[in-house]
Amino acid sequence: MAIKITDECINCGACEPECPNNAIYEGGVEWAISDGTTIKGSFTLMDGSVMDADQRNAPIANDIYYIVPNKCTECQGFHEEPQCAAVCPVDCCVPDEAYRETVDELISKKNKLHI
Repeated sequence: MAIKITDECINCGACEPECPNNAIYEGGVEWAISDGTTIKGSFTLMDGSVMDADQRNAPIANDIYYIVPNKCTECQGFHEEPQCAAVCPVDCCVPDEAYRETVDELISKKNKLHI
């Protein structure tokens, strides 16, 4: 499943540079699927909807860092554990129960993001 950042976030920013998918954004910053990935053109999201990879999207959070579930692979295929959680000083990077995925699904997502 994807990782989420809880309200306990102290906005230290340690997590953002550790994400191999560029799935972590500072609060209030717009995101795009293409940010830090090789995706071009149309991209199918986990819910089946399609968006242009370069489309700028509204921030998921405004006051704290946030993770885009459609880009989070729990670092599968890159590291042994989610790097955001490994470096977080307050342990606010936790599994997001709303986005349950198997390891195979996470690897498939990783392969789609990094062709």
